[in-house]
Amino acid sequence: MYQSNKLHIAVLMGGVSNEREVSLKSGRAVSEGLRSRGHLVSEIDLKERSIEPVLQLAPDVVFIALHGEFGEDGQVQVMLEEAGIPYTGSGPVAAATGMDKKASKMAFSHAGVTVPPHTVVNSAFTRREILQEADGIGFPLVCKPTDGGSSLNVSIVENEKHLSEFFETREGLFGVAGAGGRAEIMLEKYIPGRELTVGILGDEPLPVVEIISSGAFFDYRAKYEDENTVYKVPVVLIESVYRRVCDAALRACRATGCRHMARVDMIYGYDGGVYVLELNTIPGLTPRSLLPMAAGYDGIELPELCECLCLWARAESELKSDAGMPAFQRKTA
Repeated sequence: MYQSNKLHIAVLMGGVSNEREVSLKSGRAVSEGLRSRGHLVSEIDLKERSIEPVLQLAPDVVFIALHGEFGEDGQVQVMLEEAGIPYTGSGPVAAATGMDKKASKMAFSHAGVTVPPHTVVNSAFTRREILQEADGIGFPLVCKPTDGGSSLNVSIVENEKHLSEFFETREGLFGVAGAGGRAEIMLEKYIPGRELTVGILGDEPLPVVEIISSGAFFDYRAKYEDENTVYKVPVVLIESVYRRVCDAALRACRATGCRHMARVDMIYGYDGGVYVLELNTIPGLTPRSLLPMAAGYDGIELPELCECLCLWARAESELKSDAGMPAFQRKTA
């Protein structure tokens, strides 16, 4: 493992989004891991859209463990860059693109990455127009906010009746003004198949993880509460499919310009297709999270993972060459 002087690292957690509780768990796990590596760690529970606590501390590097709004959407990254403070994870543009499911799917498609058929609706659409859009894709559909995370407010709808019920019970989803003045909901074709996820560190894929949920899909409850959710790592796939899955994940990351780490969620369809669903630029780092799970199988424990991300951020800020970058100690065959 690359050795360096110990750093003062500020871990940003909590935040203002509806993923606050998950972020707090990620941040505490990151802080514990970094302290175990001998670094000075300051935990910052952000409760407003400001980095003033960071400016007061003037740390060597910031570890962003914020999920959702003002974490993964590029806002905090812009502020840190303006302040000249190194930080982990993707830059503002990549973060914003990854957070916006509509923008990221456009980037994926332009890079030749297969995505499920989808469309986006907002409050300017009438109920009839929404049903017409849905019929154009075909039921069943996955309905989800274009800027949400942790599978919050996500539902599978089987028919027009269920779609109407989805919007009747979630009127508030259209009550939050987005970048264009309206919140947006993505209607995405439901692809039957196996749920897979690929963690990316630097420009290298981690072992593919398969997720087997007790429910219809890997929702918030399955991620953080359901003890019956099963994770298989390494996944059992024929070699050619495994390569296709890893290739799709890498191309998705490159298409959006991700840096340091990401997690790409996808479906290996029963029709033989590999469909990328979305990309997470700041994946969860809780004890149940998938990127640390995959890294652990590859011999990279969470403390080393967190430390190396900080060292990458620090080294890049000092314009060091790739030859001087730290490297993970992976398992050898």
